[in-house]
Amino acid sequence: MGRFVARGGGGDRGGGFRGGRGVDRGGRGGGFGDRGGRGGGFRGGFGGDRGGFGGDRGGRGGGRGGGRGGFGDRGGRGSPRGGFGGRGSPRGRGSPRGGGRGGAGGMRGGRTVIVEPHRFEGAFIVKGKEDALATKNLVVGESVYGEKRVSVEEAENKIEYRVWNPFRSKLAAGMMAGLENIHIKPGAKVLYLGAASGTTVSHVSDMVGPEGLVYAVEFSHRSGRDLINVAKKRPNIIPIVEDARHPLKYRMLVGMVDVIFSDVAQPDQARIVAYNAQYFLKNGGHCVISIKANC
Repeated sequence: MGRFVARGGGGDRGGGFRGGRGVDRGGRGGGFGDRGGRGGGFRGGFGGDRGGFGGDRGGRGGGRGGGRGGFGDRGGRGSPRGGFGGRGSPRGRGSPRGGGRGGAGGMRGGRTVIVEPHRFEGAFIVKGKEDALATKNLVVGESVYGEKRVSVEEAENKIEYRVWNPFRSKLAAGMMAGLENIHIKPGAKVLYLGAASGTTVSHVSDMVGPEGLVYAVEFSHRSGRDLINVAKKRPNIIPIVEDARHPLKYRMLVGMVDVIFSDVAQPDQARIVAYNAQYFLKNGGHCVISIKANC
C-alpha cells in the first residue's frame, strides 16, 4: 500500500483537490475540482464558478474572466457590466445618469432685486453683487444691443429696467465717474450729435421718457440704418442721417432743445456744437461735450 503524497502527481496540486488536470486548479481537461481548467469543477470547467466556459467569474464565460466577455454572470453578451451588454447597461449611453449638463439658465429665482433712484433723474441703480447703472425701459421686453434687463414687480405693475454698460457709453461712464450734472431728465428735449447706432441714444430715450424728445444726428449711413431701426420702436427718437457740420440741412426737423450732447470726435467739435447751439439751443440751455484725448 503506497504512501499518500500531499503535493505529488495525485496530490494537492498534481491531481488532488488543488492539482492535476481535472481537479481544484488543474489543467485543461480536469474533472470537478474547485478551481480547475476547462474541465474544472466548482470554479472552473464548463460549469465552474470562476473558470471554463460557463463559470461565474472565469474562463470564456466567466463574469471576470476572458476579458469580461463571454456568457457568464459578469461578462458576455447581455451581461450587466461586461461584453456586449455594456453600452445598454444602467450606466452606459442613454443611461439614467447620463444626458446633458443643463441648459443656459436665466436669472436665479428667489432673489429680491432692489432698484434705487440715481442722483440724476431718470437713471437708476440696480443693487446686487455688483451695482449697475440702469434706465427704465420705454419699450418693455425689447433689448437694443443685447443688454441685460431686470424686471421688478411693484404692487400690480411690472417695471423693466435696462442695464447701462459704462464700457459702451461715454455718457454712462461720465455718470459713474461723478459728473456734476448731465442736464438730461424726464420731459427734456435733447439734440444728440454723433448718435452712431443708437446705443446711448436708447438710454437717453428712456431717461427723457414719453414726454421728452431726442433728435439723433448721425452722418454715417451704415450706422444710420441701425439708428432708424431703434427709432422705429421708440417714438421719442427722431433719427437724422446728416452731417452735424451743416445744421441748416436739418433745421426744419429740429425744434428748440434744452440740452445738446455731442460725441462726434472731430477736431473742430466745439465749433460744431456752437453752430448747432446757435440754431437749436434754448436760452438758458446746456451743452455736454464728450472730447477724445487726441481731438
